Amino acid sequence: MVSPKSLDSASSPSAFYGAEVRRIREERGLSQSALGELVFCSGAYIGQIEVAVRKPQADLSERLDKALDTGGHFTRLYPMVARTRHAAHFARAAELEALAETISHYAPTLVTGLLQTADYARAVVRAAKPFASAATVDDAVAARLERARILANPTAPQLWVILHETVIRTPVGGGLVMADQLRRLLAMAETGNLLLQVLPFSAGAHAMTASSVLLMTFAEAPPVAYVEGLHSGQLLDDPALVARCQGSYDLARAVALSPEASLALVKSAAEEHVHE
Repeated sequence: MVSPKSLDSASSPSAFYGAEVRRIREERGLSQSALGELVFCSGAYIGQIEVAVRKPQADLSERLDKALDTGGHFTRLYPMVARTRHAAHFARAAELEALAETISHYAPTLVTGLLQTADYARAVVRAAKPFASAATVDDAVAARLERARILANPTAPQLWVILHETVIRTPVGGGLVMADQLRRLLAMAETGNLLLQVLPFSAGAHAMTASSVLLMTFAEAPPVAYVEGLHSGQLLDDPALVARCQGSYDLARAVALSPEASLALVKSAAEEHVHE
């Protein structure tokens, strides 16, 4: 049985699209496997679209319309699914955050997007896009802050974040902005909305040295991993690759400071930023 969270059609355009596939498929008396055969994909893929873990493509939308005789319904819905305020390489991962039961992130250089304050996010966006208009920067910041709304939901995902010490030492936006950002992390950790660890400089080389990774698990779908580089990123759903990413994350977690020691270090760093 698919969880209510994963079938909440209001959570994203992909969730609405998936709910429509399920509704019409069931009206036609078709199983996921039977529909998959009609549109030349697996039943498992249909199931993942229905719970919004996989995103449909334009050509599949056309085949769904033909197989289900929906008069172009899914072709018309597709632009809504494809539209996003996030970078194209991250858009699907952003949608999946709202459906995840657990989110684990290792961040080597910046505070996790879900946890950024408005001023911190603005400094990050402005640094990455120095020639962008004020409106473009405002839109990017708003999109980033909108992602954080999932943390206020009753079904908010369990969030575990490892930050490299570089993140808490770098004065993004200046000392006061950085101190405010670190205080936000402390507040979230103290209320139980976040389990935070810091990977210290003293750890040296570690299993996550080469990349950041975002890991997500779901109630009724396989886990995924998202890895990111400069102006690029990739969502991984191959079980073997996701397992390897999880293994690397676990190794990094093992050499990170304890949650208690991490919070003490973050608090100390915040005070240092205030006095800079």
